Amino acid sequence: MPTAPRMTDTAALARHRARSDPAALFLHDAAALEIEERLTEVNRSFTRPAVVTGHPAFWSARFPQATIVPDDEVLALTPGAHDLVIHAMALHWANDPVGQIVQCRHALRPDGLFLGAALGGQTLAELRAALAEGESRVAGGLSPRVAPMAEIRDWGGLLQRAGMALPVADTLPLTASYGDMMGLLRDLRAMGETNAMQDRLRRPTRRAVFAAASDIYARAFPDPDDPARIRATFELAFLTGWAPSDSQQKPLRPGSAKARLADALGTPERPAGDPASSGPV
Repeated sequence: MPTAPRMTDTAALARHRARSDPAALFLHDAAALEIEERLTEVNRSFTRPAVVTGHPAFWSARFPQATIVPDDEVLALTPGAHDLVIHAMALHWANDPVGQIVQCRHALRPDGLFLGAALGGQTLAELRAALAEGESRVAGGLSPRVAPMAEIRDWGGLLQRAGMALPVADTLPLTASYGDMMGLLRDLRAMGETNAMQDRLRRPTRRAVFAAASDIYARAFPDPDDPARIRATFELAFLTGWAPSDSQQKPLRPGSAKARLADALGTPERPAGDPASSGPV
């Protein structure tokens, strides 16, 4: 049988992460702060947490009681062993994100909580546009350079496909300022987030491509507070879902309501098509 296309070269991704600088992981820091805040809003104590991540040192320091496992294609999680699973800043590189979430669901006890954090679709929109135009001008074509990242509606769909109950997906936009495009690229390298796509260009990029892209970036996307600098957009996507349980609230069957909507709204009920039931035109 034909195999599904793979977006990520996992060996290259591992190399990039291995040379990352812990001091550059400000996106992980923002994600961890948001996750910690969301956990305080859940009226529950979690005693068996697990974290799936490609940056174990960072996340083990933030969640010292958690079981830390790498984001391999087969997760080293014991089925039904955890009441909380956090998938931390790795789903945007997953070749099978639905499979990753399904494995997290299987690792949860009934009514256990799944929290995911990943880079969303608006991340590096400026860099994507500048590189595409610069390479098109210089080389007359395009090569994959910035990984495609899911939009918020897509993340919500992944939770549903993975069988999570009460799925919710939302985003947190962040903006950073850099002296130039090369400064941004150095920061991405320090984060371990440089190009690891399977279909990436396998030979060195011509300097003229980066020069053209840098010029385009500076002219098209200046920092509003300092036009001599550039802005870079990052979007953190947060996914929340629960392992199904009989104790969870479920929607009523259609037609099973025991009270009329008109009574709840305190308005008279009229037959459909009654002119008096129509609002002003």
